[in-house]
Amino acid sequence: MSLFRKKDLAAMLAQSEDGSKGLKRTLGAGNLIALGIGAIIGAGLFVRTAAAAGQAAGPAVTISFIIAAVGCAFAGLCYAEFAAMIPIAGSAYAYSYVTMGELVAWIIGWALIMEYALGAATVSIAWSEYLNKLTGGAIPYEWSHSPFESFTDSMGVAHSGIMNAPALIILLALTLLLIKGSQESAIVNAVIVFIKVAIVIIFIAVGWQFIKPENHTPYLIPAGQAAVTDSAGKVIADYSGAFKHGWGGVLGGAAIVFFAFIGFDAVSTAAQEAKNPKRDMPIGILGSLVVCTILYILFGHVLTGVAPWTDFVDPEKGREASVAYAISTYMTGYGWLATAVTVAILAGFSSVILVMLMGQSRIFYSMSKDGLLPKAFGDLHPKYQTPYKSNWILFVFVGLFAAFVPGSVAGDLTSFGTLFAFVLVSLGIWILRRKSPEMERPFKTPLVPLVPILGAVICLAMIFALDMQTLKVAFIWMILGLFVYFLYSKKTSKLNN
Repeated sequence: MSLFRKKDLAAMLAQSEDGSKGLKRTLGAGNLIALGIGAIIGAGLFVRTAAAAGQAAGPAVTISFIIAAVGCAFAGLCYAEFAAMIPIAGSAYAYSYVTMGELVAWIIGWALIMEYALGAATVSIAWSEYLNKLTGGAIPYEWSHSPFESFTDSMGVAHSGIMNAPALIILLALTLLLIKGSQESAIVNAVIVFIKVAIVIIFIAVGWQFIKPENHTPYLIPAGQAAVTDSAGKVIADYSGAFKHGWGGVLGGAAIVFFAFIGFDAVSTAAQEAKNPKRDMPIGILGSLVVCTILYILFGHVLTGVAPWTDFVDPEKGREASVAYAISTYMTGYGWLATAVTVAILAGFSSVILVMLMGQSRIFYSMSKDGLLPKAFGDLHPKYQTPYKSNWILFVFVGLFAAFVPGSVAGDLTSFGTLFAFVLVSLGIWILRRKSPEMERPFKTPLVPLVPILGAVICLAMIFALDMQTLKVAFIWMILGLFVYFLYSKKTSKLNN
């Protein structure tokens, strides 16, 4: 059988319409927009904005956001057409199966594990760190860090991590919520989204009056910018590279802040649970992207206006807690806002983890239904009609990573998996338009093939702007995925049988 055998589109559509055997359709347009915002606004906004400004873009990080948003918009338009036309769980994996065949679908499904599962684990570790900050370090080091982490305190006492218990607890709580049902998860997510968006808007409104125009001059990092060293003389920022200053730095900044946009595609994984997917899926995908882009640009403008971008070069000084740092250092009398931002970050992390776990379980569900993963991944709860076994398996996998592996291991792998998916979805729209022009398309991507080509090209450019170590690890992960496919999935595929 061909490695590029494709699923029959008519059969997929019939499967999505059979509500008695599938996931419950309980989500409206408002739920989907909140789902997108819940996945998008999280670690990226509060951490990556300062990282991009300090490492590559300077005050022009606002332009980096625009470039990243444009790339996402092109991909988002393609996702919207697919999600309205093929309202089935699985997102980019399902779309690739129809347009480019089984091997490509498997590759993208495997790559998405880097976005959703690895992303959920990484964010849960960050959730644990911020909870400890909020409680003033009340959680013992041993029970909030992995066994591979250690430090020596001011008294000279050495501490080694045992496991990251808070990360495991938040994963368990959200897994139980997802098993209970999509509607319940959507309600909790909507509450979280309201809290964190409100705090972001308050920071923008209050911070605007503290903006200093000189902090935005020059707007781009100049070509001759000197490297920055720490107190030990180690270089922590070098601006000599092509993507570290000027307009190249703006593109490099776009690759960094792109992490902040990860999540809108997670809306498409819930297509089989939307009440009216033909109308609501495009609204959910594009609506959440528009709202977040506007907030991001305003946020970046205020943050680099309140504090000079050079303050965000050193992680110890201002990058990791950039917003709280800017408030406490430059916004006198607003200490309460720094605490509120920490609460918003915790809320943001919670909703991101929730949507990532949901997205990954739905992709596993689709892959199981196609025979590419064991049957257990596709079993639905007899009462709640959620893929509960997939949720539990995912909890074990993600929980082991979160409890026992340092968060720094993940790096930018989540960005790679997402960008790779965006490239294939963009190309898939063009392919399907040429092969099946007669199909009903409730939402049409405009200017085909220009929009899909631009989406693929911009996302490819951002992949190449990632650091080499990330690309090497991603390559190894993809090779491992091919081994799994040829040793197991190819033989058990329903198309093969």
